[in-house]
Amino acid sequence: MIYIQSMKAKIQVFPSILAADFSKLGEEAKRVEEAGADGIHIDIMDGHFVPNLTLGPKAVAAINRSTNLFLDVHLMVYNPFDYIERFVEAGANRITFHAEATESIEDTINFIRKCGAKVGLAFNPETSFSMVPEFFHQIDLILLMTVHPGFGGQKFMPEVLEKIQLTKEMIDKLKLKVDIEVDGGIDEVTGKQAFQAGANILVAGTYIFQDSDLSKRIASLR
Repeated sequence: MIYIQSMKAKIQVFPSILAADFSKLGEEAKRVEEAGADGIHIDIMDGHFVPNLTLGPKAVAAINRSTNLFLDVHLMVYNPFDYIERFVEAGANRITFHAEATESIEDTINFIRKCGAKVGLAFNPETSFSMVPEFFHQIDLILLMTVHPGFGGQKFMPEVLEKIQLTKEMIDKLKLKVDIEVDGGIDEVTGKQAFQAGANILVAGTYIFQDSDLSKRIASLR
């Protein structure tokens, strides 16, 4: 049976600040807040796990000073354990790290908890679903990448929809409160597809920031 999520379910929109104007991150964060976003997604890249470099703790702290929104920090870095404390101190409310980027997923989860942040666990599109359920009881969020991580503006990968469905079915079966977030190629069409498959948090960068009316783009994802 194919799972289809009710359109009455609550959906959250987290604009990816990676697509904003980096010369005025504080202003962009405030603009996102005023446009009605539920939080801000902040991609941290190390140039090794993914072939790109982005922001550090000082930039996250600057964003934090400019907004009251929830800060969703997504670590696309090897050895995420080494970065957690600094980003939590900078204002991260949730730290999401990649299962593929560490040798000790459980130790990393426990350290994020110790630092006082919520825990997210991310999986690349090609990662087997068999890895996903093992950690359901230990985390707050699962991030299923709908593009290959590292660059904005990529096309949505529809083959991930089945993984979203399986994840949602299992979370409901276990009666757990675990959010399902999707990131990559999200717009008004693919966002609806991901939501109907079971995702409840949509991360969108290029789609939102390419329009001067951020509130219109955010509303279209709901």
